Amino acid sequence: MTTPDTQRPRRGSDILRVALRRNVGAMLAGTVLMGLYQAGETAFPIALGLIVEHTMRDRSPGGLALSIAALAVITTTVSLSWRFGMRVLQKANTTEAHRWRVAVADRGLQPVAHDLDLKSGEVLTIATEDADQTADIIEVVPLLISSLVAVLVSAVALGLADIRLGLLVIVGTALILTVLSVMSKRIGSSTREQQARVARAGAKVADLITGLRPLHGFGGNHAAFRSYRAVSTEAKQQAVTVARVNGVYAGTALALNAVLAAAVTLTAGWLAFAGRIGIGELVMAVGLAQFIMEPLRLFSEMPKYVMMARASAERMALVLGAPPATVPGQRPPAPGGDLAVDHVRYGALRGLDFRVASGEFVAIAVYQPRAAADLAAVLGSKVAPGAYEGAVRLGGQPLADLALDAVRAHLLVNPYEAEIFAGTLRTNIDPSGTSRTVAEAVEASLLTDVVALHREGLDHGVRDRGANLSGGQRQRLSLARALAADSEILVLHDPTTAVDAVTEQLIARNLARLRRGRTTVVITSSPALLDAADRVLVVDDGVVTAEDTHRNLLAGDEDYCLAVTR
Repeated sequence: MTTPDTQRPRRGSDILRVALRRNVGAMLAGTVLMGLYQAGETAFPIALGLIVEHTMRDRSPGGLALSIAALAVITTTVSLSWRFGMRVLQKANTTEAHRWRVAVADRGLQPVAHDLDLKSGEVLTIATEDADQTADIIEVVPLLISSLVAVLVSAVALGLADIRLGLLVIVGTALILTVLSVMSKRIGSSTREQQARVARAGAKVADLITGLRPLHGFGGNHAAFRSYRAVSTEAKQQAVTVARVNGVYAGTALALNAVLAAAVTLTAGWLAFAGRIGIGELVMAVGLAQFIMEPLRLFSEMPKYVMMARASAERMALVLGAPPATVPGQRPPAPGGDLAVDHVRYGALRGLDFRVASGEFVAIAVYQPRAAADLAAVLGSKVAPGAYEGAVRLGGQPLADLALDAVRAHLLVNPYEAEIFAGTLRTNIDPSGTSRTVAEAVEASLLTDVVALHREGLDHGVRDRGANLSGGQRQRLSLARALAADSEILVLHDPTTAVDAVTEQLIARNLARLRRGRTTVVITSSPALLDAADRVLVVDDGVVTAEDTHRNLLAGDEDYCLAVTR
């Protein structure tokens, strides 16, 4: 989501202002309808008091029938205004929560500055729970106003009967809100801490699930489980603290509201006993004293919900307000251009310099795994151009001058550990549903045996993270997705480490055939892929130390021979 309203709000208050401004119409309609509902609720005991007063004085059947009709109108108004008012507000609430979920998810998928210490599990919690709680402000404000309307109408009606009753309601409401506003600040700080701890627990369990297989492999699963249990226990203890604070708040609010209602009732009884008000006014006062507890309850709960919405908005601002890792240019790369890495220094790269011509198939044998990962990160735009020395150029144009979306469409870097998503084989290979080379990609990656194993073929279901696939099947599925994208320049990082030697040989031949005429770079130590390439670049200690065909390097470079032969 890239509308101006949601472009990098710096603070939680910015997010709340955007949410309120974007839903002014719905909130106005909801406020009118909910105010009508509260006014109708308030009118009911007032009408009862008037009916009692007139019935005792006039004793007219026609007047009684008219009074019953008036009560029916009030009841119908209360019912319909509540129904349609809540429909309007909840629709706006749900829509606004969806907008912020999309905004957080979109921002989470973009590279941001590395000082934002949030893991994927935390971003997920922010995109769900915090987005929902922030959007609650859309309902809170109209309910707050309508509750205020009910309290004011009650105070005016009681004040017309006796000024002391009206003042009692106004002063009592002010005192209740003063006490509860102080308590709501404690709720806000406790809620922020709870949200942070729950998010950390979510991030921990996400990491645990991702690394479950290797953890089992070296026996580290028990230590990992204990680590998660500690984080989860902290989140549970904080949740208990928040529940305790909320319980004290709710209990205090209920007690104070009950005290005010009792005070109004007793004062009205004393005034009736003293002859200051009539029987009808006493009925009205007692009815309003009972009714007023509900708007007072809503009114007194609003500060709590406001603080919770502010706490959630502040957490969303951490993601939405994070500065981007880079500010990309606006130009698209030239079609069919070459790829050049000019004296790049980053991490384990010590001035790396090479050029891949358009249509060439080049393999890069990197002796240090860290350098291979750093090279893939730089080429994949996961590192801002300003974070490394030198430049990466497409068709002679630096990446910093090119539009990021256009670069990613032109230059695809398939990482070593590519994600597999829940869905089907087809949706993993062609997520957009627009590729015309799915069949060729499946054949080239030798995923054909996986497709043939299942009656559904490409529509066979895939579990989250490819849990129902082997390591080799997941790797071939990832390779098929990269090939189906059919990008101008394709960079593969160790695409065959989980497959056997025979399969690897076939994939290498298929890759060279399918990508003929398209620029392809493979970062690998696989002899099959190295042999299939037009030429091989040897990278040692972050620089290119040799360049030739795979077979010539085998014959003349002993270090290369030791590094790549299996």
